[in-house]
Amino acid sequence: MSAAYLSLYQSGELARRAEAAVSRLAACDLCPHICRVDRHAGSAGDIAAGAVCRTGRQARVASVGPGFQEEPAIVGTRGSGDILFAWCNMRCAYCENADVSMQGAGEAMDAQALAEAMLSLQAQGCHNINLVGPSHVVPQILEALVIATGRGLTLPLVFNSGGYDRAETVGLLDGVVDIYTPDIKYGDDMAARRYSKVRDYVAVNREALAEMVRQVGPLRCGADGLAYRGVLIRHLLLPRDIGNVTRALDAVRDLAGAGMTVSLLDTYHPAHQADRMPDLREPVPPELAGTARAYAERLGLVPLA
Repeated sequence: MSAAYLSLYQSGELARRAEAAVSRLAACDLCPHICRVDRHAGSAGDIAAGAVCRTGRQARVASVGPGFQEEPAIVGTRGSGDILFAWCNMRCAYCENADVSMQGAGEAMDAQALAEAMLSLQAQGCHNINLVGPSHVVPQILEALVIATGRGLTLPLVFNSGGYDRAETVGLLDGVVDIYTPDIKYGDDMAARRYSKVRDYVAVNREALAEMVRQVGPLRCGADGLAYRGVLIRHLLLPRDIGNVTRALDAVRDLAGAGMTVSLLDTYHPAHQADRMPDLREPVPPELAGTARAYAERLGLVPLA
């Protein structure tokens, strides 16, 4: 299957989208925080003072390389081409990559360098370009994609986000992204505010997920089991069921219908500031994964093994 963005590149629409997105950095409204910070200000690699994501004109990248930690449908046999972006628009108390998401570990990359990273992953044989933590750098991704496509990039794009995305910004990716792998972290706003420092998570997340589903539909895989288009929604099971998996799965069913693929992750372990919160220090109830999977099946969803 051809990557979705190839036709947009040929028509010139991809370049127009990139230009429009970059212009919005001047008073940034690209994520739900709508900080209105001028991310063009200062030197290209500087921190953007006042922006929740702290990211200025250039994207900051923590790592680039073949990845094998995602679901089999994403990594296949040769790995996903992971580009892990530094900084984040959330502040999850239990984040496993806090040095990257909250301390900005990595290096600033201009559009040319980011395009080179994409092309290097293709040259290494990766199945796709897996954009990890991309919510705050959509303009930078688009302008790099224009360059990389002009130089022969053809791999499908995976948009791998924490789910706190502005639906209007996701709309800029219509016809660009092939596979969305967003989180649905919480079933209620109180938990989102307490553990991830964001407001209105439920409404924001559900609107973004609906837009993703509208664009690419449910997850589809080829005969080799590799995903080529669609949405895969993730939910990390948390201690005391803080994320409220039942409510989260109900939301998936309500907004996308039966047949949607969900990945119920039972990999939680206390990290970052979890030791400061007694409820986050607890283990995940051992029966929660089985109960959640059974509930998802009753709803007509497709939980991954």
